[in-house]
Amino acid sequence: MLVDDHSIVRDGIRLLLGQTEGLEIIEEANDGEEALEKLKTVRPDLVLMDISLPGMSGIQTTQVISRLYKNTRVLILSMHNNEDYILRSVEAGAFGYILKDSSSEEMVKAIRTIAAGEKYFSSPVANIILNGYMQQLKKGDRADRNRRSKLSKKEKEILQYLVDGMSSREIAERLQLSVRTVDNHRANMMRRLQVRNAAELVRMAVEEKLI
Repeated sequence: MLVDDHSIVRDGIRLLLGQTEGLEIIEEANDGEEALEKLKTVRPDLVLMDISLPGMSGIQTTQVISRLYKNTRVLILSMHNNEDYILRSVEAGAFGYILKDSSSEEMVKAIRTIAAGEKYFSSPVANIILNGYMQQLKKGDRADRNRRSKLSKKEKEILQYLVDGMSSREIAERLQLSVRTVDNHRANMMRRLQVRNAAELVRMAVEEKLI
C-alpha cells in the first residue's frame, strides 16, 4: 500500500514498482485516516508511508498499524533527514526508513529486505539511529556516575557488606560501629537512591555497579 498525499509521488512509485518483478501495489491512500480505513479490508505485506500527511501524521499512523496489524510492516519514505523524525518512527514500530532522494534500487532493496522480515535503514538514517543510541548510553553512564557520587566512602563500604549478605550487626562488628549507625547509613542510602527496602538497595548496587 502506498500512503502519500501527493498523487504525483504515488504515480512515480507505482510506475517504478509496477516494473519490478514480485511486487504488486494493491491499494493507495492519500492520508493516515484513509490508510487505516482501507486496512480494515486489505492486508498488504508492507505499507510505504510518508511522514508529512494531512491530519494524522505518518508516525501516528505507523504506531496504529504496528499495534493492530502485526503482519503488515511499515517502511517510511520521507524527505526528513531529521533525528527526531527518525527515532520517533523507529519507536512507533517502523521496520525501515529511507529518504525520498534514495535511488530506485535502494527502495526496492528496502522493500524486499523488510518483506523478508528484516529491518532496513539507509546509511544516513542508520548513522543517526546509532548516534541517538550512543547518546542514550552516555546519559545512562552519567546517571550511574551521579548515583555513585551520592554515596560516601563509608556508605559504599557498608553497601558492599550488604551485597555480601551480612546483617547490620555483623557489619557493625566488622567496622566497629554501632548497629544504629549502620542502620542509619542504610536508611540514608535508600532515601538518596530512591529504593524502598534493603533488597532493592542490594539489587541496584549489583545491577548498576554502585560499588
